[in-house]
Amino acid sequence: MVADSLVYHPTVNHYIKFVGTTVGRDKLLRTLQYFARFLSFYLLRKGYSASSLKPWNALKAQFGLTRKLMRVGKNIEHLREACRIAGTKSMDPVLRYTAIARQLSYFVYLTFDSLHYLSVSNIIPMPVMAPAISKVANKAWLSGVSFGIISGLYTISQITQRQKKTNPLLGEGKMEEKRLQKELFETRVQLLSDACDWIIPAYTLGYVGGGKGKFAVDEGVVGLAGLVSSLVGVRAQWKKTA
Repeated sequence: MVADSLVYHPTVNHYIKFVGTTVGRDKLLRTLQYFARFLSFYLLRKGYSASSLKPWNALKAQFGLTRKLMRVGKNIEHLREACRIAGTKSMDPVLRYTAIARQLSYFVYLTFDSLHYLSVSNIIPMPVMAPAISKVANKAWLSGVSFGIISGLYTISQITQRQKKTNPLLGEGKMEEKRLQKELFETRVQLLSDACDWIIPAYTLGYVGGGKGKFAVDEGVVGLAGLVSSLVGVRAQWKKTA
């Protein structure tokens, strides 16, 4: 029957596995959150009424708060990963130290992000301290993404050097070239995601934005950047649950 073929379709089964993971649900919510952020700014610029913007602003705020709750406790995961990488002596030194710095930055970010959630959710209101907590969280997030960008650029340079030493005309060289091309593509995709993510805390902290012209950063650019990095995250998690 048509209904059975739809219900038991491999894509439906894959989707169930995808949303069955916390990361999968978070990536979907993040995609919708930043789409709402972009769309609310776009509608505002087009002169739509406040009532037209209200649902999108509410979606942006509620999904953002929901995701904060979902991240509570995740800081320990990054601290453990930093300790694991610190004990891995065989790694490239540059990749090792940037990975440790990135994980420790995310540990600080998620720790202060959880404290901020307690305040904005009114569980433990901290109206005086909340702005400072949010600032520390965003600085740590920016730090983590920056180390990710450094790692990505270094990895690309290393892959490029390896490609120069590979002879694609030989059997093994041809296989190695294909593997390196795939690795290079995935690294560039992750670098794109990190570059987009970098814009978000940098804008929140006031390091970018406020200018005019083609490259001015505003709420629309931030929303679009978050949407792109979210879709990259959805793609990565979709592949993991295949």
